[in-house]
Amino acid sequence: MDISTMNRGEITVMACAGCALLSMHFTAQLLSQHLFYWKNPKEQRAILFIIAMAPVYAIKSFVSILDLQGSKPFFILLDPIKECYEAFVIAKFLDLIYSFLKISIDNDMVPDEMKGREIQHSFPMTLFQPRTTRLDQRTLRLLKYWTWQFVSIRPICSVLMITLRILDMYPSWASWIFTIILNMSVLLALYSLAKFYHVFAKELEPHKPLAKFGLIKGIVFFCFWQGLVLKTLVSTGVIKSHHFWLDVEHIDVSLQNILVCIEMVVFSVLHQYAYHVSPYMGDVQTKFKRRNE
Repeated sequence: MDISTMNRGEITVMACAGCALLSMHFTAQLLSQHLFYWKNPKEQRAILFIIAMAPVYAIKSFVSILDLQGSKPFFILLDPIKECYEAFVIAKFLDLIYSFLKISIDNDMVPDEMKGREIQHSFPMTLFQPRTTRLDQRTLRLLKYWTWQFVSIRPICSVLMITLRILDMYPSWASWIFTIILNMSVLLALYSLAKFYHVFAKELEPHKPLAKFGLIKGIVFFCFWQGLVLKTLVSTGVIKSHHFWLDVEHIDVSLQNILVCIEMVVFSVLHQYAYHVSPYMGDVQTKFKRRNE
């Protein structure tokens, strides 16, 4: 393979392939470590789904890049799959928090020592909730529902968008409506997770939840707003296809996919630290030491 004979488009595809492989490598490395030190299936199962987010995004973006002409079937089917996985990851992160706190996600029972803690709401949630509430079974269930609504709304919107596109009944304004709905939905879900962190910060501190939550929020929000900015720049004529070597119909989507492939390498590396296997290594290491003595 002679890189000197390749055009810039082919080099871009090769670079994105390398980035996708790197994100898969780092994730597979961390995944194998968790499987080897399989101590807490409930927690580690959620972690495996969460860390897979980076390669899922990278693979989806790379497959889209392979079709440089930006044909509709790729964008119609691949984006909803990725976005539904995004909703699934948020649900698994909530499971992980519940597991850390030893709270059952089914009965929403609040341990006695946690009852009555203050929950401070900010605008615009104060339009629907008192500024200050106390933690009890009802408020805990409400926070859970605020997270799970995105898990339901995301797939429903995806099915509607695919159906409308197949029927060729998808006007440009519909895209902005779905964008607004999904943005509000994901904001509410991430807001509720942030409240979980603030209410249970003391109990969650040993598990470093801020880094874990920050990476999920980073992937979801960074990719979303990055795509929105690119879409706006293209629609206003700031970015045009002839500005780049990717002479394609959907230049904003193509640029987004290239950037995501690169960024997912960074996120997969950061996962190595946020979701490190060390909390689950203790008993296994002790057993190995005893065997060697």
